[in-house]
Amino acid sequence: MTANARLQPTNAGWLKKHGVAFDEAQTVFEDDEALIVPGPDHSLAENRFVLLGVSATRNVLAVVHCELARGSVIRIISARNADRDERATYRAMRTP
Repeated sequence: MTANARLQPTNAGWLKKHGVAFDEAQTVFEDDEALIVPGPDHSLAENRFVLLGVSATRNVLAVVHCELARGSVIRIISARNADRDERATYRAMRTP
């Protein structure tokens, strides 16, 4: 994420579905060791990415997002606790 990018939530319904608040999800972007992987191909109109990283509350999260306005806005589409494979991927990629 660029230093001056701002985060923008989408529909807050994902909070109920996945149990991760927007405020917690956005802290994953502060994780210097976060890993970005290509996201699901649900949208042909935008490129989506999954950010695997640790939140301020020390949870490993998977945050699906896209970049708007040439990267100056990051739209968070959904956030959830990372599954076992995602946690293993994140831990394997971290620097020792």
